[in-house]
Amino acid sequence: MIFSELQLKIQNAKELDFGTIFNDSIELFKKVWVQGLVMLLLTFVLMIPFYVLMYAPLIAMGIFNPERMEQGMAPEEVFAFIIPFYLLMLVFSFFAVIIAFGMKAGFYRICKTKDFNEATSDDYFYFFKKPYLGKTIKMAAATTGISFLAMLLCVFPMFYVIIPVTLMNVIYAFNPDLSVSNIIKAGFDLGNKKWFITFGLIVVAGALAQLVGLVMCFVGIFITASFAYLPPYFLYKEIIGFDDKDDIMKIGNE
Repeated sequence: MIFSELQLKIQNAKELDFGTIFNDSIELFKKVWVQGLVMLLLTFVLMIPFYVLMYAPLIAMGIFNPERMEQGMAPEEVFAFIIPFYLLMLVFSFFAVIIAFGMKAGFYRICKTKDFNEATSDDYFYFFKKPYLGKTIKMAAATTGISFLAMLLCVFPMFYVIIPVTLMNVIYAFNPDLSVSNIIKAGFDLGNKKWFITFGLIVVAGALAQLVGLVMCFVGIFITASFAYLPPYFLYKEIIGFDDKDDIMKIGNE
């Protein structure tokens, strides 16, 4: 979809019904809860090597020089250790954002195939492949930068940008050929247009996912967590839609 067409659809966005989107999210969750669980598990598995690398120095010191760990480090040694450790944490955090962003975008594509009963395989790593890996990294960097800047400006801006940033993920999932700047602009345009209903849906869906997950014991949270990702998908579907599906529906109505 070209950017001007996407903007036009956002500008002419119809009124949305909270209950309809919420009920549609529940119905779709019945079809994709397995894929949502797999997506979350894959995300955690991909992050394990970074955890190992981050804590490797501490583990090595504990194994090969346990006496040193018990005695503690001198102040200059602590300072020399903390700076590289925190730098490594920042690098790890950025890689974690890339992994989470790419996996979530892939999950949205899977949601579309299940929603329209398309007979295709579940491609969780679609946005880590060569055509899109670079843009996935750029989008992760952009959303991280926007969120970090909002945090520096205090709490309220963070509440505001969380909606456009969330919508950027689903817009990227179905428009990966758009430029990063256009995806960001579309995310803010759609976020400004439908901020309150999006915020309400995300909060209610997230709270319900956690509540049901806790009822199912702690492991249940992993099963229900992906439910919170579904309302943005239906916002995109209702406002922007999918060109191929729209054409099919038009033919059927003629």
